[in-house]
Amino acid sequence: MTPVPLAARLGIPSGPLFFPVTAYGRDGSVDLDVYRAHVRRGVEAGAAAVFACCGTGEFHALTPEEFEACVRAAVEEAEGRVPVVAGAGYGTALAVRYARVAEAAGADGLLAMPPYLVLAGQEGLLRHYREVAAATALPVIVYQRDNAVFTPESVVELARTDGVIGFKDGLGDLDLMQRIVSAVRTEVPGGFLYFNGLPTAEQTQLAYRAIGVPLYSSAVFCFAPEIALAFHQGLESGDTAIAHRLLDGFYRPFVELRAQGRGYAVALVKAGVRLRGLDVGEVRPPLHEPTEDHVKQLAELIERGYALLEENSGDGDQVKAESK
Repeated sequence: MTPVPLAARLGIPSGPLFFPVTAYGRDGSVDLDVYRAHVRRGVEAGAAAVFACCGTGEFHALTPEEFEACVRAAVEEAEGRVPVVAGAGYGTALAVRYARVAEAAGADGLLAMPPYLVLAGQEGLLRHYREVAAATALPVIVYQRDNAVFTPESVVELARTDGVIGFKDGLGDLDLMQRIVSAVRTEVPGGFLYFNGLPTAEQTQLAYRAIGVPLYSSAVFCFAPEIALAFHQGLESGDTAIAHRLLDGFYRPFVELRAQGRGYAVALVKAGVRLRGLDVGEVRPPLHEPTEDHVKQLAELIERGYALLEENSGDGDQVKAESK
C-alpha cells in the first residue's frame, strides 16, 4: 500500500488512470507473468494509478482466487509508485468478500461496481455501498452505471459516508452529473472526487471537465499510452489544439469502431494490447473477440494516432524555429 492517502494522490491528476486488462494464457488460465509485464509497462509509461480487476480487467470473469492473485501482482509491480485500486462487486456479501480480499492483497482502495442483476431503490443502494465501505479500511469509489443510478440526494449521503471518497460516472447523463456535483458541493464541501468512467472517456472529458469532473479512466492507455498521455497533457496545459486533433483523428473513429460490437469496450482494448506486442490472450465468455476486419481497422487507427503525435511534434518544432 502507498503511504499517502488515496484521495490525495488521485486528487492530483498527474496522468491517465490505468485500467489494465487481465492476461490469459493459451489454456485460458490467468497468465500472471504477462499481467505483471502489462502493469509494469503502464506504471513506467506514466499512469497516475492502477485500477486492477475492474471492468476492463474482466472482473466479472475472474474467480476470487484469480482476483486475489492479480491484485497482489499489481501491488507488487506498482511498488508504491502509484496507488492500486481494486474492483469489488456482485451482491453485498460477495462485494464485501472481494473488498476484504483486495485489502489483504495490499490494495490502496476499491472501485465498488454495481450490484449483480437487481434493480434496487435508493435506500437499498445506499445500504449496499455503506456495508462495502464499512467492511475494510480501504477508501471506496462508487461506480454509477447500468442498474446503480443515484439521485443527487443519495450521492450527498454517500459523500457523508465514512470511507467513501469519490463517485465514478459510467452513465453519461451530464445534467444529472451537474446536479450531483452541485448538491455535494453545497451540502458536503470538501475533497470529494469525481471520475468520468464512460468507455473511451477521452471522447467526453472536455464536457465532464467543464462541470467539475477532472478525473477519467483511460482504456486507450492500455495499448497506446503515448496517445493517452498526449491527450491528458493537452487537457492539463490547456492545449485544446492537440486534444481536438486527437479527438477528431483518433478517439472519435475509435469510439465508432467500438460501437460495432457488444463488449468491444474490453475486447478491442485487448486486441490493441496484442497488436502492440504483448500477448494478453483473448477475452473470456460471455465476451467475444473482434472480427478480423475490425482488428485490421484498429491497427490502422493506432498507426493514425501515432502519426498525429508526430505531426503535433513537428508543429512544435516549426513554432520554435520561427521564434528564433
